[in-house]
Amino acid sequence: MTAPIPTRPLGNTGEDVSILSLGGYHIGVPERSEGIRMIHAAIDAGITFMDNAWEYNDLESEIRMGMALAQDGYRDKVFLMTKNCAHDRLATTSMVRLEESLTALQTDHLDLWQIHEVVWRDDPDRIFAPGGAAEAMLKAKEQGKVRYIGFTGHKSPAIFRRMLELAPDFPWDTMQFPVSVFDWHYNSFQQEILPMANARGIGVIGMKSLAAGKVVTESEVTAQEAISYSLSLPISSLCVGIDSWEVLAQDIAIGQGFTPLPEAEMRRIREKAHSHAWEGHNELFKSSHDFEGNEGRKVHGMPLIGAAVD
Repeated sequence: MTAPIPTRPLGNTGEDVSILSLGGYHIGVPERSEGIRMIHAAIDAGITFMDNAWEYNDLESEIRMGMALAQDGYRDKVFLMTKNCAHDRLATTSMVRLEESLTALQTDHLDLWQIHEVVWRDDPDRIFAPGGAAEAMLKAKEQGKVRYIGFTGHKSPAIFRRMLELAPDFPWDTMQFPVSVFDWHYNSFQQEILPMANARGIGVIGMKSLAAGKVVTESEVTAQEAISYSLSLPISSLCVGIDSWEVLAQDIAIGQGFTPLPEAEMRRIREKAHSHAWEGHNELFKSSHDFEGNEGRKVHGMPLIGAAVD
């Protein structure tokens, strides 16, 4: 009999979530009907934490996930998250984006709503300014449209520290950030922010376990080693990008019956990654603006490129 995909507590929320989360961006890449079938297959296999964002694939990711969850009671089987993509960081725009996400996802509430892509130096100050996005997060929770709230980012632990320091009593439930083996060696979220989150009971959703593919293409670390490494950290769930049946099968196989790696194995994998990671040249989402999404780029007056994948 196949072992189930384990669950873990989501911080202090009282919720248990699957240790793998289905990445919203990548599920918007295949043809629509194929993506919907993949969503159903992932849920049936035990990946019941759904990641998404308003700006992924010009709303297509939320639309197809909404279509998938509207069928056969699938909405009741999942923990559904999407992201606040109001990059002007205003409460008014945030509430508009929330309603658009609820419509696309065909639901009357989110299990988790996270501020997307907190990667700009001025983001924390704008989020907590009067009339800022932080007010919308609380309002949505009070209205019952959102059960839990958090924020995401891939740029720098310093920005996350400022988010926590500007409003130390703000009731964040979750944070989402990179936790790859490369991250250990450069501007490291897992070394700087993960302990802070654990100490405060904030649920951590890991992402970029393959460092946008660079772990596999630029080092000797395998995809299984990289994903297993990230899952062995004290996180609640790991967001994985699934855009093909092959990747879905791989990730399900890793997740089923997963148990954390011993520390000696963790050290061995970190050592394999060291020479490819210490300068940050394989984590351009930290060391450049290449991965910032267009919604944020518009606000900061930068040329538009392909969307980011937080």
